[in-house]
Amino acid sequence: MSDGTALAGPDGGLRCPWALSAPEYVTYHDEEWGRPVHGDDALYERLSLEAFQSGLSWITILRRRQGFRAAFADFKIASVAAFTDADRERLLADTGIIRNRAKIDATLANARVLAEWAPGELDGLIWSHAPAPTSRPAPKTLADVPPVTPESTALSKALKKRGLRFVGPTTAYALMQACGLVDDHLETCVARSAPSGARG
Repeated sequence: MSDGTALAGPDGGLRCPWALSAPEYVTYHDEEWGRPVHGDDALYERLSLEAFQSGLSWITILRRRQGFRAAFADFKIASVAAFTDADRERLLADTGIIRNRAKIDATLANARVLAEWAPGELDGLIWSHAPAPTSRPAPKTLADVPPVTPESTALSKALKKRGLRFVGPTTAYALMQACGLVDDHLETCVARSAPSGARG
């Protein structure tokens, strides 16, 4: 049982304890979580997946990620914005994703909203809420990682004001963690000092 501090992984390196709870988590933790993500489509994907995760374990989403990408046209905003009622019915019957009507409807509605934005506008809005890297010390245990911050609350309000759905403060903070706006890898975690990559 972890006390919330970093644990040794398969290679002996210390990692955030949640990363060792399932094999798929190790790769996601080491190569994606906390790394900067840019690009409207890439951020729309993360925003959508975080919304689908609400109330569920992230591993449930991670294991269906390819199914989600296939179902939602690789999360290309312009493509999803053009989905029809027939596409919606297809999604509601797709066992490769989470068939939650409200979340599917929100993902489709968000694409239609974002399709009207200028290129780079979503990227700019999200990243404008990134706190200064030195705004708080590296967490020593999971207990030091907050579920919500003033920045995520502000981001949630900004996204909702612009017409986006399923973007509460907790979901917004999960997005900030996943997309590298904050670095919540524990202080002794091997991924904390790993070189950052970017996807977009």
